[in-house]
Order: sequence, then C-alpha cells, then structure tokens
Amino acid sequence: MRTNISTSISDTDPAAWDALDAGGSPFLRHAFLATLESTGCVGAETGWYPAPITLHDERGLAAAAPAYVKAHSFGEFVFDFSWAQAYARHGLAYYPKLVLGVPFTPVSGARLLVRPDLDAAKTRGQLIAAIRDFAETRNLSSVHGLFVSEADRQAFDAVGWLARRDVQFHWANHGYRDFDHYLESFTADKRKKAKRERRRVVEEGIHYETLRGAELSQPIVDEVFDLHRDTFLRHGNEPYLNRACFRKLPAALGDAFMVKRARLNDETVAAAVFLEGGGTLYGRYWGAYEQHHSLHFETCYHQGIEYCIERGIARFESGAQGEHKVARGFAPATTWSMHWIVDPRFRAAIADYLEREGEDREEYARFIDAHVPYKKNARSK
Repeated sequence: MRTNISTSISDTDPAAWDALDAGGSPFLRHAFLATLESTGCVGAETGWYPAPITLHDERGLAAAAPAYVKAHSFGEFVFDFSWAQAYARHGLAYYPKLVLGVPFTPVSGARLLVRPDLDAAKTRGQLIAAIRDFAETRNLSSVHGLFVSEADRQAFDAVGWLARRDVQFHWANHGYRDFDHYLESFTADKRKKAKRERRRVVEEGIHYETLRGAELSQPIVDEVFDLHRDTFLRHGNEPYLNRACFRKLPAALGDAFMVKRARLNDETVAAAVFLEGGGTLYGRYWGAYEQHHSLHFETCYHQGIEYCIERGIARFESGAQGEHKVARGFAPATTWSMHWIVDPRFRAAIADYLEREGEDREEYARFIDAHVPYKKNARSK
C-alpha cells in the first residue's frame, strides 16, 4: 500500500474518509475534524498540527489515522507532563510528538480506521508501521494513541506499544422502560435521593427543550457557546472550541449534535451539549446563567439518561473525571491509551511506571464500583 502524510484532513475525500470503519463515532467524521481545522481550533495557533496518515490501494483510501504533531500536551486528557520533564532533565526534547486521536475529546474510539472490505487486523498492522516510520523519520520523540478502541489496543499491543489505563464513568442501558423503571435498580436510599434531586428542579419551574441539528438557530448556538465559555472562564481558561466552531457544528453533524436547554419563565437558565452516534450518547459541554439546586445534575446527567432510555441508546459517556456521577448511576469504565516511545531507555522507564500506575487505576475502579447506587446484581439482569 502507498502511504500519504498530509497537513490537513481537507486533502482527503470526505466520503472516502467516512466510509472507513469508525464505529459510528461522530467525533471521527470528516465534517467534525474538518470543522476543527477550518475554524482554527486546531492548527499552528493552538499547537495541534494536523498530520492525517493514510494508506491507499488500487481502490483508493484503505486506512487512516487522525494524527496531530504536538508542541505541548494540553487538551489531551492523558497526562504526560512528567514524561516531558524527565526528558528535559536529561537534556532531550520531548516535543514535538505525535498524537493519534480527536483533539480536546476524551472519548474512546477507533484510531486506526480501516475500510470494511479489507482484512482489519492486517491493515491495522500496516497502518501502525506507517505511523512509526513517520515518527522516527521526523525525529519525533513518541507516538500516543489516545482513548483507543479495544480492537486498536490489541493491534498496538501486538507490536509492543505500551498500554496506559485510566478510569471514566459511563452509564449502560439495560433495557429500561422509562426513568422510573431505571430507578428501580437503585437501592431504596439512592433511589429516594435521585427522585428528590429531579423533583427540586421541577419545583423550581424549570423545564427542558431538546434541540438537534437544524433546530439550532445561530442565536441559540451563540447562547449555548456563551454558557459553555463561562464554565471554562470560571476555571481560568478559554474554551478549546471557539464560537465559529460552535456555529458550524450543527450543520456539519446534523441531528448528531444536540442541546438540552433548561428554561424558566421563557428564559434559558442552563444548557448542555451532547453528541450521538454508534449507539452512544456523549455529554460534552455545559453552562448556567443561574444557580439552582441540582440543576447541573439534571441538565448533564438525568436528562441524558432519560434521552437514552426513550430512544434505546445503549451507552451514555459524560466525559472525563467526576466521581459525583456515580450517585447518578454511572459506573467505572476502563479507558486505554497506547504509547510508542522511540528512545529505548525512556521506553523501559515509562513501561515500569505504567505497570505501577495501572495497578493503582485498577484498584481505584474496584473501590468506586463498590459504591455504585445499584442493588446487588441489578446490572447483570
């Protein structure tokens, strides 16, 4: 196969890219990745240099990896700052490095996209070889596959990449008829607390609108952007996605882009952004103009769970971190990143660190799982 390295996903035909097996992820659509580029969310100004790596055969695009050359480690949600510091202490440059993944998006998915008619395992291996060759011939320190799918994890593992595990909190739909049926799986005390949490929002007079794709006018999108930006500013940062990106995404993604808008007296008090695809709902951004008891939990979690139940969506992933999600029915789920460290000395040191870190993450997941709100064996029914 022929390898091609580009500096923009726009160099790749959208239909050919979207024909690769991305498991239905909205974040891996050509339109989503292209929107990040066209609005300046990624590029030279942000230190994310697009470098999509593609393989081609006689039929055209055969495989691809969404790749970025990075001059820093921000916006990845897999933290390797200490690795960069170790390189610096030894007078070596950790940056630039190569990242395989979706910028600013801690969501697991395919990083080795393969055309469905091909031998997936063989083609993944060829793509990994092309990725390594790109990194080594351009003197990059390392390659990092962020939030990889299980199939990709196995492919990377087969050729000696280092595995790093972490824990998120995901919700699973076990065929619930409605929200009350879902709460029947809770212990009595936890069920009572969840009902009280939802009731408080209703008693405030707040109701919700669900808006998707074309239903999202520019004034509404601007309002949602301002709310999400305010959340970032409260933590001392500008958001990763800019206003231009927000304005383009509803048209780019259609009904896969959704907003839950909390309304009180015909005014918006809060909003949350979700994306949908591949049997999964993804919670992304939120913000609120006013403080109301339990408003965050209702807007970001209960509304998403109810949406999944109503539409038979299997999973709800609400982003990175957040132990407070556990009381709302989210359970620990393992996520994986895979790493190729070019320097064999650092590769050995990092491998030792990851083994110890992995044991700690596994123990943490077991501890959290013991505190989920479900009745014993409720999730196995």
